[in-house]
Amino acid sequence: MASHNLAHLKIDELEITGYSMAGEETVVAMPQLDVCFDIGKAPNQVISINNVLLTHGHMDHAAGIAYYLSHRNFCGQSPGTILAPESLLPPIKQIIDAWGKLDGNRIPANLVGVNPGDEYQIKPNLFTRVFPTKHSRGSVGYTVIEKRKKIKPEYAELTGPQIVELKKQGVEIDTPLEIPIATYLGDTQYIDFSQLKYVAESKILIAECTFYLDEHTDRAEAGKHMHINEFAELIDKMNNEHIIITHTTQRTSMKEVREILQKAVSPEKYKKMVILMDRRSRGR
Repeated sequence: MASHNLAHLKIDELEITGYSMAGEETVVAMPQLDVCFDIGKAPNQVISINNVLLTHGHMDHAAGIAYYLSHRNFCGQSPGTILAPESLLPPIKQIIDAWGKLDGNRIPANLVGVNPGDEYQIKPNLFTRVFPTKHSRGSVGYTVIEKRKKIKPEYAELTGPQIVELKKQGVEIDTPLEIPIATYLGDTQYIDFSQLKYVAESKILIAECTFYLDEHTDRAEAGKHMHINEFAELIDKMNNEHIIITHTTQRTSMKEVREILQKAVSPEKYKKMVILMDRRSRGR
């Protein structure tokens, strides 16, 4: 039986499942990429995913770390990998050790500290790149990138044996090609993320927009979250094919969110958007 009532989306061949409500819980998983952005309270639907990409240490994003790792061990799975801002590793280790003592069993984990600019290999040809955000100390976002090689045009007509011979001679016949698949901003104030090409051109952008009413601009500033005015400014500069909005708030009804969002962005951009927690979007 599922432990959470998660939202489910499908974009082409990729599934996105998760829950994201400000102050409650945020967990967004992409099973085909084998990544879970933040872990929330560790719903059992995401336990089998091998890589948790933690953006920051706030409880609603990180509370399930120990359960995620412990339950994988209980089910006989390999230790889960948690990527987290490097400064968070010591307290994460303390939490895991403390829960291990309470549980009476050591909790195995693969903890990887990351900083902006780092890359981590998820699968062959699949990497995540880390970039800075503006929320809590050391907070980061992640882009999942497929790396391929493309043969240079001048060698495109060569036969297999000719290519093999050139490689033996040490000739570089390929050029590297990066395909940004999905970017997850996590919680963040406005930053001009369009300056990062791999973010701006990700096929899927998963971005928070927490506050929508004019009277909530101060709340957005105080909590270092995105207000609709900032969100609209950012999205206008981006070239993503799909935009998934997370971290909505109970302070504003979903109907109001849709109406305000539709007025704030261009019709072209609005067509690309899905609100993760909008029931109308489930199963899309």
